[in-house]
Amino acid sequence: MQATRRNFKLAVAARMQYRTSQRQNQKRRLRSVNSRMKRLRVEMKEITAEQREIKEGQRQVREKFEAIELHCEELRKETMLITQQSAKTQIRLALMFQILKARQNQELDKAAIITHALREVVAREEQELDASKK
Repeated sequence: MQATRRNFKLAVAARMQYRTSQRQNQKRRLRSVNSRMKRLRVEMKEITAEQREIKEGQRQVREKFEAIELHCEELRKETMLITQQSAKTQIRLALMFQILKARQNQELDKAAIITHALREVVAREEQELDASKK
């Protein structure tokens, strides 16, 4: 009977030791999971901060791009205006040259007609300029 009691006590002790080691393993696993969770939280905060920085960078790039587009549109308008002014100047110069040539050839009637045409061109340009200012 003592052997049975002894075996029983040994079995109880073994069970208790097994349970204790299970608890210790469980605590280790729990600590490991907790430490992983903490690391993941830190990483998530870092990722969130990086995403905010990326969004801010994208916003700044978008603003710069919009400013560049606006500037390009202004340059296109200025280029168009300069082209139109250049064409008008070429027309006026051509008319003036024809007037000089007609006078040189003693074609005063032709010179008068071309002079009248030049005055009309200049008057029309002034009207366009006044209309665009309004």
